Amino acid sequence: MTARPDAASPRLSRIGLGLAAVGRPAYITVGRSADLPTDRSVPALRTRAFELLDLAYAHGIRYVDAARSYGRAEEFLGQWLARRPDADVVVGSKWGYTYVGDWRMDAEVHEIKDHSLAAFERQYAETRALLGDRVAIYQVHSATLESGVLDDGRLHRALARLRDEGIRVGLTTSGPGQRDTVRKALDIQVDGVPLFGCVQATWNVLETSVGPALADAHDAGWIVIVKEAVANGRITAAGDVGGPGSPLATAASELDTTPDALAIAAALAQPWATVVLSGAVTTGQLLSNLAALDVRVQGVPALAEEPTAYWSRRAARPWR
Repeated sequence: MTARPDAASPRLSRIGLGLAAVGRPAYITVGRSADLPTDRSVPALRTRAFELLDLAYAHGIRYVDAARSYGRAEEFLGQWLARRPDADVVVGSKWGYTYVGDWRMDAEVHEIKDHSLAAFERQYAETRALLGDRVAIYQVHSATLESGVLDDGRLHRALARLRDEGIRVGLTTSGPGQRDTVRKALDIQVDGVPLFGCVQATWNVLETSVGPALADAHDAGWIVIVKEAVANGRITAAGDVGGPGSPLATAASELDTTPDALAIAAALAQPWATVVLSGAVTTGQLLSNLAALDVRVQGVPALAEEPTAYWSRRAARPWR
């Protein structure tokens, strides 16, 4: 198996592939009933994940994002890597949520958050069992000030052991407090060395509040990964923001592109962005997302929402 890329300077593609929406049968993305087959069995979603990974790799994507809570995403990725052992992809994964949906569409609860030291030790062992030494970036999943994960010294020492072994330790953020979470994480050191070196945050044309903190992270030498650049499908032709007749659709049409490509291009245009994730569920969506690489952003309609309103709306989205 190909050795893990150097965590100090991994070779990352500008667009990465996130597996959140294809590692489990239910998720909060727009249009899943049309995008996925009625058969959402494990074999069916494994096949879809392989199709996306094959296409992504063929088009130069070299960063793939998974998590313990993404159902079988790590398993699918590990199986794909076993088929393509020489694939020079950088693998990132996350711990802190446990998938409890039991592969059911109607599960009352799909994932449970736990940022304890015990959860980290258990989930990191699970990740290593599935992905071996391919993990180059390992992140706290949805760190917040309220969870206490940024105040747990024993946990920080455990994470520092990964850092010292050559894994880039990071965190992902969610919620209206993303900016404060990133700035607190920037100050955390273990043995006089910064603990974190990567952040994965939600930034899109509707939710821009974390931008200044991501600029600080970039200036500190961190890898900055943008997630939810199309707001779980809201900023696409099928969503409420990018649909026909919307200001974003008009702006995209003027550039001869699609709303999703324009939204991703807007994220790529941020000087602090290292990687922008595609959460595509179909090969067509992935190709449309990749078109962002050829879009020269000349201006995007002012669409930013108040952060609390944006996150309240996201929290209300049903698992489909």
